[in-house]
Amino acid sequence: MENTNIRKSILHMVHYSKSSHVGTCLSIVDILYVLYYKVMHISPTNPMMADRDKFILSKGHGGAALYATLAEKGYFPKKYLDQYYIDGGILPGHLDMEAVPGVEASAGSLGHGLSIGIGMAIANQLDQMKGHIYVLVGDGECNEGSIWEAAMLASTLQLKNLTVIIDYNKLQSFGRTNEVINQENMSERWKCFGWDAIDVDGHDIHALEEAFKLPSSGPRAIIAHTVKGKGVSYMEDKLEWHYKSPNDQELEMALRELGEV
Repeated sequence: MENTNIRKSILHMVHYSKSSHVGTCLSIVDILYVLYYKVMHISPTNPMMADRDKFILSKGHGGAALYATLAEKGYFPKKYLDQYYIDGGILPGHLDMEAVPGVEASAGSLGHGLSIGIGMAIANQLDQMKGHIYVLVGDGECNEGSIWEAAMLASTLQLKNLTVIIDYNKLQSFGRTNEVINQENMSERWKCFGWDAIDVDGHDIHALEEAFKLPSSGPRAIIAHTVKGKGVSYMEDKLEWHYKSPNDQELEMALRELGEV
């Protein structure tokens, strides 16, 4: 299945480049799979199609997951993934919208993607374009005040063409998310800011698809409860995989779990 292939690609990319953030990449794979294969109106052969839906990965350190998804979907050759996060490579570790087709916004510094998405949503309304805007942010990223400034604006403008997905894997760079800054009752927080909000299992393909297709009276927030490192047992819910890359033996173990070895 495509989401398993995406996980395999991520593991190969991070192992080869000896880079970090494999845990955060694996937690969002199922969300990306549902968006790119079941929900969004897009065209890999015409990536700049005017009425396309747009996806922004605000937590740009998870860029390997988006690159792998775009390659799997056919936006560019899979061999490009061998050029991830290496000297002279073409795919930067944090997203660069000029690197390959399909990346709608550069990202790295946290807290900006939702504001970019709001600008795109407003532009679509002014241009009478049907395209929907999807923005994925991290739960740790919700520590940023700019997220909540953007949330207030989006609800004030009643942007029905905007959906934010919170990757609620409950781990961030220095510990448990709710121990760093308490964010329990995440959906209630978004509701208080004027959004239609729903909690969903971020690895349940059917539940995710249904959540994306629900009607909304304004901007929609989907709180996706995920597991950092999902799909690789020894990485799941382990903070260390925010930083580590798998060595040869660990890569083989992970690929065996995913059915490649």
